[in-house]
Amino acid sequence: MDHRLTPEHEELRRTVEEFAHDVVAPKIGEFYERHEFPYEIVREMGRMGLFGLPFPEEYGGMGGDYLALGLALEELARVDSSVAITLEAGVSLGAMPVFRFGTEEQKREWLPRLCSGEMLGAFGLTEPECGSDAGGTRTTARLDEATGEWVINGTKCFITNSGTDITGLVTVTAVTGRGADGKPLISTIIVPSGTPGFTVAAPYSKVGWNASDTRELSFADVRVPAANLLGEQGRGYAQFLRILDEGRIAISALATGLAQGCLDESVAYAKTREAFGRPIGGNQAIQFKLADMEMKAHTARVSWRDAASRLVHGEPFKKQAAIAKLYSSTVAVDNAREATQIHGGYGFMNEYPVARMWRDSKILEIGEGTSEVQRMLIARELGFAG
Repeated sequence: MDHRLTPEHEELRRTVEEFAHDVVAPKIGEFYERHEFPYEIVREMGRMGLFGLPFPEEYGGMGGDYLALGLALEELARVDSSVAITLEAGVSLGAMPVFRFGTEEQKREWLPRLCSGEMLGAFGLTEPECGSDAGGTRTTARLDEATGEWVINGTKCFITNSGTDITGLVTVTAVTGRGADGKPLISTIIVPSGTPGFTVAAPYSKVGWNASDTRELSFADVRVPAANLLGEQGRGYAQFLRILDEGRIAISALATGLAQGCLDESVAYAKTREAFGRPIGGNQAIQFKLADMEMKAHTARVSWRDAASRLVHGEPFKKQAAIAKLYSSTVAVDNAREATQIHGGYGFMNEYPVARMWRDSKILEIGEGTSEVQRMLIARELGFAG
């Protein structure tokens, strides 16, 4: 399969690369250390159209595809993952459910603002007692026939983009009934920010992604119109599985960017840092580390682009997305560790980008499906029952 970029995709990649190095890189370290959301940078990303990349122009998007989104995520993550995850979650988890499953009215109400970056959306899936077991959702929503409203109760955790000043909605998975077999029927419901009973907790104190927004959400008799149901009632589980399959491609692109960024920083450092009278890059031990880092980043890039290409062309991509996510997240952690080792003591200092990358890498083996879940999905695609 030919993964060479079209002129349009290459122009986008270069544009985001320049933005990442000229705008994000000089500023993001201060935001990161202050645990502060970079509104100025996000607004500029909105003006560039990055939040609308894979959506049709009729809804305010750029008319691009998932490959375009992945290219933008990779280039951003080469410099910083907090900014990259803000874009990834805003598009793949915030806006994509509305685009994939929303009514025409819902799309026209929400997508233009989500595509422009004027508003961020969030995806309320994970709960304190159900992470990988998303089918064990405990949040409930009952339809009050008298008022025509959903009444939602429950708690969500680790939700990205859920508490910023520009967050406009959270799509929430909730149990809305029981099937004939007694199993819970899960549906997805749009909850606008500021709805009475919808409480957003203070930001988490995190190991990494410190310039992104991550919070716990609680719902106490939250009422929203019945028309806020997203897609078909009882099909929420199937919906979020599709969203997560696509999102794994985006996370893989982000992880590849982090792996490449670790290599970029390490190559530059190895050429200038001297020890025993010469640059450390002259040592074969360092050269072999860099060669392995290059090999891994390159292979991760091929993997996510293959999955994205299959998605764009309407081909099955579940297995390829799981492979890409599993491999690229592993590579991100490997390259972050090696970059820190190459930098020595300086790699442990926050003034160096590799320290930030090291802190940001581990979550990639956990978020949007742990590495264990990816192996389970791959095994199922090979014909083995879970």
